Amino acid sequence: MSTPPTSHLLKAILLLTCSALLFSMMGVCIRYASQTIDNATVVFFRNVVGLFIFLPLILNKGVGFFRTEKIWMHIWRSVVGLMAMYGFFYAIAHLKLSNAMVFTYSSPIFIPLIAWLFLKEKVTASMIVAASIGLVGVICVAKPDTGLFNLMAVIGLGASFLAAMAFVTVRALTQTEPPERIVFYFCLIGSLISVIPMFWFWRPYSLTELGYLITAGLLANISQLFMSTAYKLAPAGQIGPVNYIAIVFAGLWGYVFWHEVPDFSSLLGLSLIFCAVLLCSPLLQSKLNRAKPS
Repeated sequence: MSTPPTSHLLKAILLLTCSALLFSMMGVCIRYASQTIDNATVVFFRNVVGLFIFLPLILNKGVGFFRTEKIWMHIWRSVVGLMAMYGFFYAIAHLKLSNAMVFTYSSPIFIPLIAWLFLKEKVTASMIVAASIGLVGVICVAKPDTGLFNLMAVIGLGASFLAAMAFVTVRALTQTEPPERIVFYFCLIGSLISVIPMFWFWRPYSLTELGYLITAGLLANISQLFMSTAYKLAPAGQIGPVNYIAIVFAGLWGYVFWHEVPDFSSLLGLSLIFCAVLLCSPLLQSKLNRAKPS
């Protein structure tokens, strides 16, 4: 793996930090919106705002840019990603904000398993250990007061697993599809699907509610653009752990706005997940492979 120039690495870290900050702010908007708005509507606005962001790109590059031979892969990525989004936003509405962010960033622990199942990528012993540690960490975070295996744990684990499936599909799509096309189809298909359950709960929304919904969509999509640019400048294995600062930001917002303080179980779970993701990182895996005797 080639090492990027120091200036690129620092810029990538800065961009990823900004992405994490914006994503945590999105969580604040979703939490406030979820006090009076149903989950289906929040998910719909997250997708449709992203779709409108891409309209200038369509006009600039032309409709031909979005022609694809991988439409079924785009549909699959959109469906599993959308299901994960429903789970994540539900967690934001019902858990401490920092705990909900843990679910968002714990999906890497499932990626090696899914990549092995669908892409036939090799799974090492360290990856299996990492996934096991990560699972324990997620359950520690999801366990509020009602026992180890509760509804929140099932939703959080399910959302993380589905997000990992979406990430693996994106990895396969990037072999032939540019990132802009992948994100566009996710927003388009996600909007078309999520508008159906949203209509069951449709009602006139106040300007404050619309402000939270639109701002959340803008922050989420700008955060994605910052993240994509960061990963173009430096390998994911080197800068990926920077993403976890979003949990710190979320913890700060949770304390400021709702006086939330993480308990011991949550801190333990976060520590375990962070260790698991580091074990799964491409950078560490490559070092472990080089260390093996030939």
